[in-house]
Amino acid sequence: MSQNSKYKIKKRGQSRFLMLHEWIQDSEAWLDLKPQPRSLYIELKRRFKGNNNGEIYLSHRDAAQLLNMHRNSIGRYFDILIEHGFLKQTSRPHLGPSGVGQSSKWALTELPVNQRPATKEFMRWRKK
Repeated sequence: MSQNSKYKIKKRGQSRFLMLHEWIQDSEAWLDLKPQPRSLYIELKRRFKGNNNGEIYLSHRDAAQLLNMHRNSIGRYFDILIEHGFLKQTSRPHLGPSGVGQSSKWALTELPVNQRPATKEFMRWRKK
């Protein structure tokens, strides 16, 4: 077995990881965020599976439960992420065809959406 072949072995059962680039963490927008919106961003990024940007689903109720917060306070953190340019809402909440509520869908601006390049709006954000 050659030395290079050991790197080509598929790693089944390995857990996924979340990559948060340093250029994002060094941006003025990220440095302005408080811990709660940062935690929410990480939860949203955990739901990115490689090809579902723009279709990322996370309701306010689920986010509040994951972050151990009250569901009425989590909406403010979604708004902060949108204002800072980290997040875009691609579909608004609505009632589905069977009358069951459908949550918003989100897109992370650091990643491309539907073959369009990433907008990275947070890099242009400046503190007022």
